[in-house]
Amino acid sequence: MTDSIMSKAATMEIPINSNGDTGTLPEDDSLEQAAKLQWNLDEKDLQQVMVSGPNLNETSIVSGGYGGTAEGIIPTSSIKGSNMHHSSSSSSLTAEEVTRGVAVEKLETMKKWGFNTYKCTKQMISERFGRGSRTVDLELEAQIEVLRDTKKKYESVLRLARALTNHFYNMVQTQHALGDTFADLSQKSPELRDEFGYNAETQKLLCKNGETLLGAINFFVSSINTLVKKTMEDTLMTIKMYENARLEFDAYRSDLEELSLGPRDAVAMARIDAAQQQYQVQKDKYERLRSDVIIKLKFLEENKVKVMHKQLLLFHNAISAYFAGNQQQLEQTLKQFNIKLRPPGADKPSWLEEQ
Repeated sequence: MTDSIMSKAATMEIPINSNGDTGTLPEDDSLEQAAKLQWNLDEKDLQQVMVSGPNLNETSIVSGGYGGTAEGIIPTSSIKGSNMHHSSSSSSLTAEEVTRGVAVEKLETMKKWGFNTYKCTKQMISERFGRGSRTVDLELEAQIEVLRDTKKKYESVLRLARALTNHFYNMVQTQHALGDTFADLSQKSPELRDEFGYNAETQKLLCKNGETLLGAINFFVSSINTLVKKTMEDTLMTIKMYENARLEFDAYRSDLEELSLGPRDAVAMARIDAAQQQYQVQKDKYERLRSDVIIKLKFLEENKVKVMHKQLLLFHNAISAYFAGNQQQLEQTLKQFNIKLRPPGADKPSWLEEQ
């Protein structure tokens, strides 16, 4: 009822006379009553708010004028929810952009890898069927072939040395058991005590010398293993990287040559410039790895000569002293090369336990 009265009051026309003064309205009393009624209602609402406190979720903002309809009222809860939704959307949008950026980067990486693989495969097939040209360094490739052949022969030496160690270890263990048996029989056979006794002493002496020789052979095997499995293998890994770089270099070189033989329009010139840049990058990589291979081959050869000179001298002196029965010379050989024997309680050589 109050709303209808106030709406009527707000929309009522006010007549103006010819002098610009407002005329006397017949409904002044009704307007005054409506104003008083609205004041009383506002006072009661204010008291209720002061007692119960405002509810922010239910607070409204009036967008229209006094006496406007409910269409102009916007709940603040909807505004708060809209702000929160906007913030959440912004964060999710940022995460989505990051994810999209990572996906695009991976896609570009896969694209470059596929393009490079295609070029290298094409170059490799062309070389295999004799239709493509390849960069050849005769001197370096000869050194690489020598290294591969040397590695195979050293692997054969390593395999045979390990076989010798296994067989000799078994022989030493047999001598040790035989000496123990002779010693036991010497105690239980009085009539053959002397014969069993000096045979037991001989087997024990051979066993001791055999353990000393095993120490020298184990050191020889360990050094050869390090030379073959680590030093040579590291150089061959660098050689493999060099060969891959050579293949990529020739692939991009062939691509640049094909483009150079084609038309010379603007699009073709742009492709030629891009191919020239890629060619230069691959050329620098190829030359850098080529230099690394040359340096490693040089150091490997020096290290190989140094190591094998020491190990072959050790192997010769130890074997000669053992089979000559020169125990003193055998022990002196181990001291010369700083080789320490394993403790007496150990049954097998440590390197065999690691196999």
